[in-house]
Amino acid sequence: MSQYGNGPGGQWNAPPPARKPPYVLIAVVAVVVIAVIVGIVVVVLRANDDDSSKADATTTSAARSSSAQTADEPIDCSYKVGSERAAKPVDPPPAEYAGDPEKQATISTNQGDIGLTLDAEKAPCTVNSFISLAEQGYFDDTACHRLTTAASLKVLQCGDPLGTGTGGPGYTFQDEYPVNESSSTRLYKRGVLAMANAGPGTNGSQFFLVYDDSQLSPDYTIFGTIDSEGLTVLDDIAAAGVDPGGQGGGDGPPAEKVEITSVKVE
Repeated sequence: MSQYGNGPGGQWNAPPPARKPPYVLIAVVAVVVIAVIVGIVVVVLRANDDDSSKADATTTSAARSSSAQTADEPIDCSYKVGSERAAKPVDPPPAEYAGDPEKQATISTNQGDIGLTLDAEKAPCTVNSFISLAEQGYFDDTACHRLTTAASLKVLQCGDPLGTGTGGPGYTFQDEYPVNESSSTRLYKRGVLAMANAGPGTNGSQFFLVYDDSQLSPDYTIFGTIDSEGLTVLDDIAAAGVDPGGQGGGDGPPAEKVEITSVKVE
Protein backbone atom coordinates (compact mmCIF):
# COMPACT_ATOMS: atom_id res chain seq x y z
CA MET A 1 0.00 0.00 0.00
CA SER A 2 1.34 3.41 -0.91
CA GLN A 3 2.13 6.00 1.70
CA TYR A 4 -0.89 8.02 0.65
CA GLY A 5 -3.86 5.79 -0.15
CA ASN A 6 -7.40 6.64 -1.19
CA GLY A 7 -8.70 6.71 2.36
CA PRO A 8 -7.34 8.03 5.64
CA GLY A 9 -4.39 5.78 6.00
CA GLY A 10 -1.38 5.02 3.93
CA GLN A 11 0.04 2.09 5.74
CA TRP A 12 -2.51 3.12 8.31
CA ASN A 13 -6.13 3.49 7.27
CA ALA A 14 -8.91 3.51 9.89
CA PRO A 15 -10.38 1.67 12.94
CA PRO A 16 -13.75 -0.17 13.58
CA PRO A 17 -16.55 -0.18 16.25
CA ALA A 18 -16.24 -1.05 19.94
CA ARG A 19 -17.21 -4.35 21.44
CA LYS A 20 -20.52 -4.21 23.09
CA PRO A 21 -20.47 -3.64 26.84
CA PRO A 22 -22.92 -5.27 29.21
CA TYR A 23 -26.36 -3.89 28.62
CA VAL A 24 -28.32 -2.28 31.38
CA LEU A 25 -31.56 -4.07 31.89
CA ILE A 26 -34.73 -2.96 33.55
CA ALA A 27 -37.44 -5.46 34.39
CA VAL A 28 -40.78 -4.55 35.79
CA VAL A 29 -42.30 -7.39 37.78
CA ALA A 30 -45.92 -6.87 38.63
CA VAL A 31 -48.72 -8.66 40.32
CA VAL A 32 -48.72 -10.43 43.62
CA VAL A 33 -52.27 -11.25 44.63
CA ILE A 34 -52.97 -12.59 48.11
CA ALA A 35 -56.65 -12.93 48.92
CA VAL A 36 -58.17 -9.49 48.12
CA ILE A 37 -54.86 -7.57 48.39
CA VAL A 38 -53.15 -6.77 45.10
CA GLY A 39 -49.53 -5.63 45.34
CA ILE A 40 -47.44 -4.30 42.49
CA VAL A 41 -43.71 -4.70 42.84
CA VAL A 42 -41.22 -2.96 40.61
CA VAL A 43 -37.85 -4.65 40.48
CA VAL A 44 -34.90 -2.91 38.89
CA LEU A 45 -32.13 -5.17 37.59
CA ARG A 46 -28.75 -3.88 36.49
CA ALA A 47 -26.01 -6.01 34.92
CA ASN A 48 -22.72 -5.83 36.82
CA ASP A 49 -24.07 -3.18 39.18
CA ASP A 50 -24.95 -3.79 42.83
CA ASP A 51 -25.92 -0.18 43.49
CA SER A 52 -29.70 -0.35 43.82
CA SER A 53 -29.94 3.41 44.12
CA LYS A 54 -29.18 3.78 40.41
CA ALA A 55 -32.34 3.03 38.50
CA ASP A 56 -31.71 4.85 35.23
CA ALA A 57 -32.39 2.86 32.09
CA THR A 58 -30.03 2.87 29.15
CA THR A 59 -31.64 2.99 25.72
CA THR A 60 -29.99 1.66 22.60
CA SER A 61 -30.56 3.09 19.12
CA ALA A 62 -29.93 1.30 15.86
CA ALA A 63 -27.17 3.77 15.10
CA ARG A 64 -25.04 2.65 18.06
CA SER A 65 -22.80 -0.36 18.27
CA SER A 66 -22.31 -0.02 22.02
CA SER A 67 -24.72 0.71 24.85
CA ALA A 68 -23.99 3.46 27.34
CA GLN A 69 -21.70 2.58 30.21
CA THR A 70 -20.93 4.10 33.56
CA ALA A 71 -17.80 4.16 35.68
CA ASP A 72 -19.31 1.18 37.54
CA GLU A 73 -19.39 -0.87 34.34
CA PRO A 74 -15.85 -1.08 32.92
CA ILE A 75 -15.48 -2.03 29.27
CA ASP A 76 -12.99 -4.78 28.47
CA CYS A 77 -10.49 -3.86 25.75
CA SER A 78 -7.84 -5.91 23.99
CA TYR A 79 -4.59 -4.41 22.69
CA LYS A 80 -2.41 -6.77 20.70
CA VAL A 81 1.33 -6.12 20.87
CA GLY A 82 2.90 -6.81 17.49
CA SER A 83 6.37 -7.43 16.15
CA GLU A 84 6.83 -3.89 14.85
CA ARG A 85 8.55 -1.51 17.23
CA ALA A 86 6.68 1.51 18.47
CA ALA A 87 7.52 4.73 16.67
CA LYS A 88 8.01 6.23 20.12
CA PRO A 89 8.44 4.35 23.44
CA VAL A 90 5.02 3.80 24.96
CA ASP A 91 3.16 1.24 27.07
CA PRO A 92 -0.11 -0.35 25.92
CA PRO A 93 -3.27 1.07 27.52
CA PRO A 94 -5.05 -0.53 30.49
CA ALA A 95 -7.11 -3.58 29.53
CA GLU A 96 -10.38 -1.89 30.41
CA TYR A 97 -12.01 1.51 30.23
CA ALA A 98 -13.91 2.67 33.30
CA GLY A 99 -14.00 6.40 32.67
CA ASP A 100 -16.76 8.80 31.73
CA PRO A 101 -18.80 8.26 28.54
CA GLU A 102 -17.55 11.65 27.37
CA LYS A 103 -14.16 13.31 27.84
CA GLN A 104 -12.73 16.66 26.76
CA ALA A 105 -9.30 16.97 25.18
CA THR A 106 -7.17 19.66 23.56
CA ILE A 107 -4.62 19.19 20.80
CA SER A 108 -2.20 22.11 21.04
CA THR A 109 -0.40 22.86 17.78
CA ASN A 110 1.79 25.58 16.32
CA GLN A 111 -1.25 26.60 14.27
CA GLY A 112 -3.61 26.87 17.24
CA ASP A 113 -5.57 24.71 19.67
CA ILE A 114 -8.02 22.06 18.50
CA GLY A 115 -10.62 21.14 21.11
CA LEU A 116 -12.10 17.64 21.11
CA THR A 117 -15.01 15.82 22.71
CA LEU A 118 -14.12 12.13 23.00
CA ASP A 119 -17.06 9.72 22.69
CA ALA A 120 -16.33 6.73 24.92
CA GLU A 121 -19.95 5.61 24.75
CA LYS A 122 -19.59 4.59 21.11
CA ALA A 123 -15.85 3.87 21.01
CA PRO A 124 -14.59 3.14 24.55
CA CYS A 125 -11.47 1.18 23.60
CA THR A 126 -10.41 3.79 21.05
CA VAL A 127 -10.85 6.58 23.58
CA ASN A 128 -9.00 4.49 26.17
CA SER A 129 -6.02 4.15 23.82
CA PHE A 130 -6.06 7.83 22.81
CA ILE A 131 -6.09 8.96 26.44
CA SER A 132 -3.26 6.56 27.34
CA LEU A 133 -1.09 7.79 24.47
CA ALA A 134 -1.81 11.42 25.31
CA GLU A 135 -0.95 10.95 28.98
CA GLN A 136 2.35 9.29 28.04
CA GLY A 137 3.29 12.20 25.78
CA TYR A 138 3.23 10.05 22.66
CA PHE A 139 1.76 12.80 20.49
CA ASP A 140 3.99 15.57 21.85
CA ASP A 141 6.32 17.20 19.32
CA THR A 142 4.95 15.23 16.37
CA ALA A 143 3.87 16.48 12.95
CA CYS A 144 0.53 15.97 11.23
CA HIS A 145 1.91 14.33 8.11
CA ARG A 146 -1.03 14.33 5.72
CA LEU A 147 -3.59 16.81 4.39
CA THR A 148 -6.17 15.95 1.75
CA THR A 149 -8.13 18.57 -0.18
CA ALA A 150 -9.99 16.45 -2.76
CA ALA A 151 -13.72 17.10 -3.15
CA SER A 152 -14.65 13.80 -1.49
CA LEU A 153 -11.93 13.67 1.17
CA LYS A 154 -11.00 16.63 3.34
CA VAL A 155 -8.99 15.55 6.37
CA LEU A 156 -5.84 16.28 8.36
CA GLN A 157 -4.10 13.10 9.50
CA CYS A 158 -1.88 12.99 12.60
CA GLY A 159 -0.59 10.61 15.26
CA ASP A 160 2.60 9.21 13.70
CA PRO A 161 5.80 10.31 15.50
CA LEU A 162 7.77 9.29 12.40
CA GLY A 163 5.82 11.75 10.27
CA THR A 164 5.64 9.30 7.37
CA GLY A 165 2.27 7.62 7.82
CA THR A 166 3.91 4.29 8.67
CA GLY A 167 4.48 4.62 12.43
CA GLY A 168 2.38 3.25 15.25
CA PRO A 169 2.45 2.56 19.00
CA GLY A 170 3.58 -1.07 18.75
CA TYR A 171 0.09 -2.46 19.37
CA THR A 172 -3.21 -2.70 17.51
CA PHE A 173 -6.85 -2.99 18.54
CA GLN A 174 -10.21 -3.78 17.04
CA ASP A 175 -12.57 -1.47 15.21
CA GLU A 176 -15.54 0.26 16.78
CA TYR A 177 -18.47 2.45 15.68
CA PRO A 178 -19.55 2.69 12.84
CA VAL A 179 -17.58 -0.21 11.38
CA ASN A 180 -19.69 -3.26 10.50
CA GLU A 181 -22.91 -1.28 10.86
CA SER A 182 -23.19 -0.71 7.13
CA SER A 183 -21.36 -1.74 3.99
CA SER A 184 -22.35 1.37 2.07
CA THR A 185 -20.47 4.63 1.76
CA ARG A 186 -20.88 6.85 4.78
CA LEU A 187 -20.68 10.59 5.15
CA TYR A 188 -17.96 11.52 7.64
CA LYS A 189 -19.25 14.97 8.47
CA ARG A 190 -17.30 18.13 9.14
CA GLY A 191 -16.11 18.03 12.74
CA VAL A 192 -15.67 14.25 13.03
CA LEU A 193 -12.64 12.74 14.77
CA ALA A 194 -11.79 9.24 13.53
CA MET A 195 -9.04 6.64 13.50
CA ALA A 196 -6.80 5.77 10.55
CA ASN A 197 -5.80 2.16 9.92
CA ALA A 198 -4.29 -0.34 7.50
CA GLY A 199 -7.31 -2.63 7.38
CA PRO A 200 -9.72 -4.35 9.79
CA GLY A 201 -8.47 -4.54 13.37
CA THR A 202 -5.29 -2.54 12.80
CA ASN A 203 -6.03 0.63 14.77
CA GLY A 204 -2.96 2.16 16.38
CA SER A 205 -2.13 5.80 17.06
CA GLN A 206 -2.94 7.58 13.80
CA PHE A 207 -6.15 9.58 13.60
CA PHE A 208 -7.73 12.08 11.25
CA LEU A 209 -9.69 15.29 11.70
CA VAL A 210 -12.46 15.95 9.18
CA TYR A 211 -12.64 19.65 8.28
CA ASP A 212 -15.34 19.23 5.60
CA ASP A 213 -17.88 16.55 4.71
CA SER A 214 -16.12 13.48 3.27
CA GLN A 215 -17.49 10.34 1.63
CA LEU A 216 -15.80 7.20 2.92
CA SER A 217 -16.60 3.56 3.41
CA PRO A 218 -17.56 2.97 7.09
CA ASP A 219 -14.17 1.44 7.87
CA TYR A 220 -12.89 4.12 10.22
CA THR A 221 -13.80 4.29 13.88
CA ILE A 222 -15.42 7.57 14.89
CA PHE A 223 -14.43 8.43 18.46
CA GLY A 224 -15.21 12.09 18.88
CA THR A 225 -15.92 15.54 17.51
CA ILE A 226 -14.00 18.79 16.97
CA ASP A 227 -15.08 22.11 18.48
CA SER A 228 -15.75 25.28 16.44
CA GLU A 229 -12.43 26.91 17.34
CA GLY A 230 -10.59 23.78 16.28
CA LEU A 231 -12.43 23.73 12.97
CA THR A 232 -11.35 27.31 12.34
CA VAL A 233 -7.73 26.22 12.87
CA LEU A 234 -8.24 23.32 10.46
CA ASP A 235 -9.84 25.63 7.88
CA ASP A 236 -6.75 27.84 7.96
CA ILE A 237 -4.46 24.83 7.57
CA ALA A 238 -6.52 23.53 4.64
CA ALA A 239 -6.63 26.97 3.00
CA ALA A 240 -2.82 26.95 2.80
CA GLY A 241 -3.07 23.74 0.79
CA VAL A 242 -0.82 20.75 0.29
CA ASP A 243 2.96 21.00 0.00
CA PRO A 244 3.65 21.14 -3.77
CA GLY A 245 6.62 18.86 -3.22
CA GLY A 246 4.34 16.06 -2.00
CA GLN A 247 2.39 13.42 -3.91
CA GLY A 248 0.24 15.96 -5.72
CA GLY A 249 -3.46 15.71 -6.41
CA GLY A 250 -4.43 17.42 -3.19
CA ASP A 251 -2.91 14.73 -0.98
CA GLY A 252 0.35 15.10 0.93
CA PRO A 253 2.05 17.00 3.74
CA PRO A 254 0.35 20.29 4.60
CA ALA A 255 2.03 23.34 3.05
CA GLU A 256 2.00 24.98 6.47
CA LYS A 257 3.70 22.54 8.82
CA VAL A 258 1.42 21.39 11.62
CA GLU A 259 3.31 20.44 14.78
CA ILE A 260 1.49 18.98 17.78
CA THR A 261 3.10 20.30 20.95
CA SER A 262 0.85 18.40 23.38
CA VAL A 263 -2.46 16.61 23.82
CA LYS A 264 -4.19 17.14 27.16
CA VAL A 265 -7.25 15.24 28.37
CA GLU A 266 -9.45 16.72 31.09
